[in-house]
Amino acid sequence: MPMIRSLLIANRGEIACRIVRTARRLGIRTVAVYSDADAGALHVRQADAAVHIGPSPVRESYLLGDRIIAAARETGAEAIHPGYGFLSENADFAQAVIDAGLIWVGPDPASITAMGLKDAAKSLMSEAGVPVTPGYLGQDQSGTRLAAEADAIGYPVLIKAVAGGGGKGMRKVDGPGDFAEALLSCRREAASSFGNDQVLLEKWVTNPRHIEVQVFGDRHGNVVHLFERDCSLQRRHQKVIEEAPAPGMDDATREAICDAAVRAARAVDYVGAGTIEFIADGSEGLRADRIWFMEMNTRLQVEHPVTEAITGQDLVEWQLRVASGEPLPRTQRELSIDGWAMEARLYAEDPANGFLPSIGSLEAFDLGGGCRIDTGVEQGAEISPFYDPMIAKVIAYGPDRDAARERLAACLSDSVIWPLRTNAGFLVKALEHPAFVAADVDTGLIGREGDRLMPPERPSEAALEDAAAALSFGGGPGGFRLNAPARREASFLLDGEAVSVSFDPGRGGKADDAVLIAEGGQVWRLSQWRVDGMAAGRASDGLVLSPMPGRIISVAVAQGDRVAKGQRLLTLEAMKMEHGLAAPFDGVVAELHAAEGGQVSEGALLARIDKGEE
Repeated sequence: MPMIRSLLIANRGEIACRIVRTARRLGIRTVAVYSDADAGALHVRQADAAVHIGPSPVRESYLLGDRIIAAARETGAEAIHPGYGFLSENADFAQAVIDAGLIWVGPDPASITAMGLKDAAKSLMSEAGVPVTPGYLGQDQSGTRLAAEADAIGYPVLIKAVAGGGGKGMRKVDGPGDFAEALLSCRREAASSFGNDQVLLEKWVTNPRHIEVQVFGDRHGNVVHLFERDCSLQRRHQKVIEEAPAPGMDDATREAICDAAVRAARAVDYVGAGTIEFIADGSEGLRADRIWFMEMNTRLQVEHPVTEAITGQDLVEWQLRVASGEPLPRTQRELSIDGWAMEARLYAEDPANGFLPSIGSLEAFDLGGGCRIDTGVEQGAEISPFYDPMIAKVIAYGPDRDAARERLAACLSDSVIWPLRTNAGFLVKALEHPAFVAADVDTGLIGREGDRLMPPERPSEAALEDAAAALSFGGGPGGFRLNAPARREASFLLDGEAVSVSFDPGRGGKADDAVLIAEGGQVWRLSQWRVDGMAAGRASDGLVLSPMPGRIISVAVAQGDRVAKGQRLLTLEAMKMEHGLAAPFDGVVAELHAAEGGQVSEGALLARIDKGEE
């Protein structure tokens, strides 16, 4: 069977651009699909052809398999690559592609089905001799039965959506008193994200480390692994920084976990790229008898570049060759580990505001040099509320772990992204945390050390002085004058708030009316003093504003209620996640403008808390 000649990419953003890059190198014509929001997107312009498939919401565009297949037929594409997310693990879509006479760049639908539900997959793995985490996989989904099983397993337990992924529909429960509420929240989130509210229970593992193995199979009976990745640095079950190989992994443990992964793939006759995810008890280091199967992802992973970096292989090329009927490009003996790689997921989100997505235009976008950058945006692009707010994957490679870590931290430190908030500063702090430097990491590190990982709220005095000098040299408030004192004191606006800066007016050069201060991954805007653009409503005023567009799913107070600082007032669902909004201080609910089921826009006044009288 000849190599695929034309390929439709049923995805968007950085993974679509990533696939285009390899396809172009192989001489394969590419077709992009796009929604209204993505009409001017980078992946649309990079592909050889593009087809509009619907409005901005994913359920009206990227999740419509029939439109995607029609686009492939319309453009003469021979094959469909699903990327990750969206329809990548949808067995019905995979079958529809095949039934349409097209090549599906992925595993057989039967393999997707076998591994798609976590409970069924665990049973199958247990039968194949792959160790699984203790828990409950039963069909009885009544709250009473699940609570009883949680008691039998022993707290803490983990509730997981059987069709879940990306940390959605997942909650750790520390005791029986919290179980009912956590179960309800998991089911709501799972139903919204996956259309399936069934859950399973797992024993919460002490000092858990998330280790996963990249596997690959072809239609000639070959299955290999490309070694492991460590994805233990997580926030709320979502991966933050991934690395390969796993620190502390000895040869015997690596052989055991990688062999188990190959057995898992063979158990479902796996073809293409897949990842077997394991949970390890790291309390006594990595040991083969303390690593258990969690789930299989039947697609290419977000973190695949770190595996590419240490093996020297292009996994998208492997996918395309296997889908074309070729055998795997390398045998197991021909694969080895060389060096170390780390990947950080750079998001448009605000760590200081509960990591809520930051939506808008990228007026400044520079990720520095020295690292591999996988991105689907560029300067001037819009970060839309309709999709995941990941801006880029930043991947560093070096001869050892310290070299890769330092290179990644340097690249993120030098990044300049404005006016959107990003997690770059948070990532730098995580990379420099003593526990991470020492490779003493488990999945709870960020939860325990969250405050220490928060980036500074303002730039250093040295950076502020340099920026003030650049603004004022040659004119403006505090401008240079003959016989002026060596240092001057002047007021500026730092992100809209007045600051007083003592500086040397003779340094730097004239800027128009503002400069960006970039330091440690954080970016601030320093501008000449003015009153416009300053925030009119703040939490200190008792105003509770919607941080982003969304839907009110519950309201916990009524107008006139007395509330305590930090008490939840209402819950907003946005970006398929639930966000609680709390009282900024003790007081009384003076105004309430939120109703259950109501849609709200960003910045909408939802409530006002009055300090009132005791």
